[in-house]
Amino acid sequence: MIHFYKYHGAGNDFILIDDRSNSFALDNQSLIEKMCDRHFGIGADGLMLLRNHADYDFEMIYYNADGKQSSMCGNGGRCIVSFAHYLGVISERTRFLAIDGAHEAIVHLSNSISLEMIDVASIEDLTDNSCLLDTGSPHYIEVRNNIANIDLATEARKIRYNDRFREKGVNVNFVELKDRIVHIRTYERGVEDETLACGTGVTAAAIAMHHWKMVGTEVKVKAIGGDLEVSFDHIESLYTKVWKKGPVKSVFEGNWKE
Repeated sequence: MIHFYKYHGAGNDFILIDDRSNSFALDNQSLIEKMCDRHFGIGADGLMLLRNHADYDFEMIYYNADGKQSSMCGNGGRCIVSFAHYLGVISERTRFLAIDGAHEAIVHLSNSISLEMIDVASIEDLTDNSCLLDTGSPHYIEVRNNIANIDLATEARKIRYNDRFREKGVNVNFVELKDRIVHIRTYERGVEDETLACGTGVTAAAIAMHHWKMVGTEVKVKAIGGDLEVSFDHIESLYTKVWKKGPVKSVFEGNWKE
């Protein structure tokens, strides 16, 4: 029996497991895939383990819904911080370890979490309105009109499975600036479908739009699942002190029986 918790950050939902006993098998891909299945399991975009670490408040181990351990998940990072706070592992501030390195985070009274993301030093312009950058996970960003009406899965898969990205994959984001707010829709690799929000994608979109001189260093981003905020410092080609803030909600808890 596995005791689990369900959280979401702006609609990006996750199964969280307190694994400070190190009892969850890290290579059990089929189990994770079953638990994340939306028809026959709990249903989630991903699963996270919270484990002890000698040098940090805790360690975050993240899996996509396909059961494979994956790169950094920004909304997952905010959810696991809220989870650690609920468990009493941390107080209002924390420093934890994820696959892309150390992260700092702040727990706010308004049921929101601020998470510091990695620095971004490289943006590859692909066309006048598309680019590639890594905010802990690789993201393709493209400006389009009327993104609400796009057949996202069809359009994104043309990019996700092209010759360049087919093997390792890429997250595909279409963005649009309306009333000084960046609107975004994201197709996530590993989930292989649209998610209601993507933390690293929201961060990548904000930085890309600043790179194109369309926004400042404090950016409001509207995902399908909710509103988030991204702020950063920009010095020459380096984006540093990158922080993402948004809502987190605990949904339910239960037990998984094989």
